[in-house]
Amino acid sequence: MSDLREPEGVLLIDKQRGPTSHDIVDMIRRLYGTRKVGHAGTLDPMATGLLILLIGKATKVSAYMMSQDKAYEADLTLGIVTDSQDAEGETRETHPVPELTDEAIRAAMAKMLGDQYQMPPMHSARKVNGVPLYKLAHKGQEIAREPRFIRVESMDLLRWSAPVISFKTRCTKGTYVRTLGHDLGKSLGPGGHLSALRRTASGTHDVAQAVTIDALNTMTMPERLARLIPIATAVPAQALG
Repeated sequence: MSDLREPEGVLLIDKQRGPTSHDIVDMIRRLYGTRKVGHAGTLDPMATGLLILLIGKATKVSAYMMSQDKAYEADLTLGIVTDSQDAEGETRETHPVPELTDEAIRAAMAKMLGDQYQMPPMHSARKVNGVPLYKLAHKGQEIAREPRFIRVESMDLLRWSAPVISFKTRCTKGTYVRTLGHDLGKSLGPGGHLSALRRTASGTHDVAQAVTIDALNTMTMPERLARLIPIATAVPAQALG
């Protein structure tokens, strides 16, 4: 006798560059045959890495899953400043890139740690009066917006090969890593934009545990269902109430 229960659980996706988070949700709805799918924190189209999908009753733990600290690896290209603070935007400024030492870059990163307020970029999904900021930005509008309280737990240099700084960071939910990159570029002199971004972890969940959409497409339904993490396993008992 077939199991007619709705699928439920937490699905870890390794998102590729290109699709939006909503695109991924639509793909998962099709693959699992259910409309009840949500995500625990968006990734921009240019970003890759860990996207947490909540299926069936797992959507009820969305607030907990979204509240977890996130870890990222990113590339910051110095000398080119864009209106979106990443590679998707239009170039606003170009500046020569000075010679920089690893020590100078690490010192600039150290100043960015800790509790702080961060201004959401105009090219973001954050809403003001119910309207996403990016829709206003596409019309050439810039409006006043409230800064968001964040904490940057760590920021470490991975590689410096001019003009690209590769770094990793761990930060609280709601942190715009492209804004961290923008601010780092400004502090170093020439400005810059985020040219690559990969989410590597969210809370205790790591991208190494995730599956790609391409891989899911080749699986049978039982294999796809086996990828779902039970809610009680993914979320601590105290968070479930």
